[in-house]
Amino acid sequence: MLVNQKKKRCAGKALLKYLAQKAVEENCGRFEWSCLDWNTPSREFYESFGAVAKTEWIGYRLEGESLKKFI
Repeated sequence: MLVNQKKKRCAGKALLKYLAQKAVEENCGRFEWSCLDWNTPSREFYESFGAVAKTEWIGYRLEGESLKKFI
């Protein structure tokens, strides 16, 4: 199903607000999520309401043959 960009942003913001509210209710110190570095529209969207990109963590992944060799 195709949804226009404005509706996607409204739904995305509503979901983030809901999760942020849950974080506040549970006395969490922060609320974090991930976004690909090349996804400029999403990054701009998050930053538009005060979210700050964090740079101190590097994501790692095991997949395919490396995953099988690890076990």
